[in-house]
Amino acid sequence: MADLDTQIQEARAALDAHVAEIVQWHFSPETGCPFWLDWAKDAGWNPPAEVKRLDDLLAKFPNFQDEWLRDKQPEVWVPAEYKGKPFNIFETGGTTGMPKQRIGWEDYKIDYSEFSDTLDDAAFPRNHYWLMVGPTGPRRLRLAIEHLANVRGCSCYFIDLDPRWVKRLIGEKQFDQAKAYMVHVVEQATTIMKHRQVSALFTTPKLLEAIAEHLGDEGSSLYEAGIRGVFCGGTTMDPQYTRFLCEELLENKIGFMPTYGNTLMGLAPSKPFDPADHYKITYHAPQPRAVIQVVDFDDPGKIVDYGETGRVLLTTLTSEFFMPRFLERDEGEREPPCEPYPWDGVSGL
Repeated sequence: MADLDTQIQEARAALDAHVAEIVQWHFSPETGCPFWLDWAKDAGWNPPAEVKRLDDLLAKFPNFQDEWLRDKQPEVWVPAEYKGKPFNIFETGGTTGMPKQRIGWEDYKIDYSEFSDTLDDAAFPRNHYWLMVGPTGPRRLRLAIEHLANVRGCSCYFIDLDPRWVKRLIGEKQFDQAKAYMVHVVEQATTIMKHRQVSALFTTPKLLEAIAEHLGDEGSSLYEAGIRGVFCGGTTMDPQYTRFLCEELLENKIGFMPTYGNTLMGLAPSKPFDPADHYKITYHAPQPRAVIQVVDFDDPGKIVDYGETGRVLLTTLTSEFFMPRFLERDEGEREPPCEPYPWDGVSGL
């Protein structure tokens, strides 16, 4: 295997070639979507001719506006190559007002099929049963997790969680109602775990803690309930909390796979756990299909140094969806490339 420096150079070359290909695709009348073709008419420059690498894209394109995904009708995002094919509509946000919407066909399947290759069969056994406890409804996550399970020969049970309702309750200081809703969700999850064989669990850190506590009150544990692997994401996990999850709840016997993702990017896997990292979780985008950079709070055109904190800048690059320079609300620290991800990562999310 090539050394890390060589892998970094090869990954950057592959990314630059992919950027040129995707820009050519989305700005060609034969394949592009109405939104970007119309945008190019008013831009005053020629994206396919002038964007040949990532640096060109970052220098030439403005920040992507989330209002475009709220205000525009979904058909403006349909590439000509996909015209006439029914699409999925996925949402993000929407606690108040209109949510952002992204359409798609196969992207979520590609992201999660690739993610499957990183999983340990001992922690996430093939040909078994999974349980997802989290947001379903209009979110991409529900179909993505089921696809991931199916790719591994598994079937998945689902317990729905409505984060919009939870945020609303908390915003209105109805903490007793929020707590009652969590109890309701946890009871449904543990009922499935008692009556069905489940080896993998996908949920948020706080729900994982609540499920483990509920099982403990009944004299059981996650491991004794049959869980051998846990996917966890959705909220921040600092090193101290991650250590608590791994050592106390998972008893260092259950595989732990932190995940960071959203409807607009896809899924960012985490760097394999290393004792030298002291339980710090670092995520790496599914490059070249998406790129994460950590930029200066006051100057989003400036990437911060390694170890410094900034705002996450996301660029999504697939044939289904092109989104350059989208400033996320998330903040994190820029992390260096590693094996098996020879490109920048982000921690502290």
